[in-house]
Amino acid sequence: MINRDELAAWLQLLQTPQLGRDTVRRLLAAFGSPQAVLDAGAEALDQAGGSRVARLLSEPPDELDALVERTLEWLAQGQGRQIVTLGDPLYPTPLLETADPPLMLHLQGRAELLAAESLAIVGSRNPTHQGVDNAREFARHLSQAGLSIVSGLALGIDGAAHEGALDGPGSTIAVVGTGLDRVYPKRHLALAHRIAEEGLMVSEYSLGAPPIGAHFPQRNRLIAGLTRATLVVEATLQSGSLITARMAAEAGREVYVIPGSIHAPQSRGCHALIKQGAKLVDGAQDILEDLRPSLGAGKALPVAVDSRPAPVDALLEALGYDPVTLDALVARTGVAPAELSVRLLELELAGQVARLPGQLFQRVARG
Repeated sequence: MINRDELAAWLQLLQTPQLGRDTVRRLLAAFGSPQAVLDAGAEALDQAGGSRVARLLSEPPDELDALVERTLEWLAQGQGRQIVTLGDPLYPTPLLETADPPLMLHLQGRAELLAAESLAIVGSRNPTHQGVDNAREFARHLSQAGLSIVSGLALGIDGAAHEGALDGPGSTIAVVGTGLDRVYPKRHLALAHRIAEEGLMVSEYSLGAPPIGAHFPQRNRLIAGLTRATLVVEATLQSGSLITARMAAEAGREVYVIPGSIHAPQSRGCHALIKQGAKLVDGAQDILEDLRPSLGAGKALPVAVDSRPAPVDALLEALGYDPVTLDALVARTGVAPAELSVRLLELELAGQVARLPGQLFQRVARG
């Protein structure tokens, strides 16, 4: 376990305003440890990083002692809580291979998952019902195959991916944009607690760090960097998921995409990624087969996943998979509106149809 002096030195480097991760990594390369950086004289710091660096490090940040004490108290509560710093044997190798590895990781849960084969699942915070089902089912199948599923604990696709992954032995890693003493969004409080017990919570931010907007693109680089590949389930053209996909591609990792309706805004970002070279998948087995060579011949794969079930009845066939109005269904089927409404309600209660805003209906496929 990290001792107080070592923790204080790391936190001083991380909390010093305007210092930056690149500068800290350069100082660590020059002096070998945070303590050695802080013990170096102004002349040595000036040679290694310039006079500005020596000036920034001349005084510890405000509230540093309070943060050190709060962090030590948090660690002492156990429950799988620990801190991993750059150079620690537990530090995940995939992150070391990225352009901007974090200097410190706060962990809560099963730290061994950092060494597991993993895949990121990301997507819209405002997904369709079909998108939620796809994320949950893909995550479940991939976790059952032994892959740990990494996501960002956001509403929508992220939450569904975590839930599905917890149903398999691969479990899940949540990379968050706050300190680990906070949960954002609050709606995922119970899910976060479950992940801390059965999976792993990860943050590069110090305790007490709030959900600032700038934190989340930074968090995305960890999601992409920790994993062998990234799956985008649904994404608009402005989605942060496209940032994660771009970072994964830049790091030489595979990017997979589930296609959707050409009329759905949540599919446009996915289709843009496909045009840029991402791989289209319509079942978890596509991903497993593609990763098989790098996973090794000894890795067991589940039976093929069919995400395109045959229509159950004529109404489902008429629905297709795009959102559709009741009037359009009347035209397609010739069935009276009142009778169609009853049948649609039955299918909705059975989980086979979703009712969307604007009086639209959409068939739900089980992937």
